[in-house]
Amino acid sequence: MTVAEPTFRALIHAPTGASLQRARNNAMNILRERPDAQIRIVVNAQAVQAALETPHPDTDKQLLVCENTLRKMASTVPDGIQTVPSAAIALITMQQEGWLYIRA
Repeated sequence: MTVAEPTFRALIHAPTGASLQRARNNAMNILRERPDAQIRIVVNAQAVQAALETPHPDTDKQLLVCENTLRKMASTVPDGIQTVPSAAIALITMQQEGWLYIRA
């Protein structure tokens, strides 16, 4: 009997524009080495505006944008970008579910 390898799930948190760029790079690097990985990039604060201003077709499908920040900005996201009600709650919940946290 072989034991299945655990699912490789990385949760990358990006609260600033610079950290969003690092998170996108991290996601692409991880997926290059581990194509089976599940990656989510949770963005809040200044990273939300950076994500909306500079789309990235290779990593936008991994984004989870904070709706609290969107409301403060009076903004919306384009189609295809996922949102979460609260970045903080998403980060906590996903870590409880076994996602490994990385701060970009």
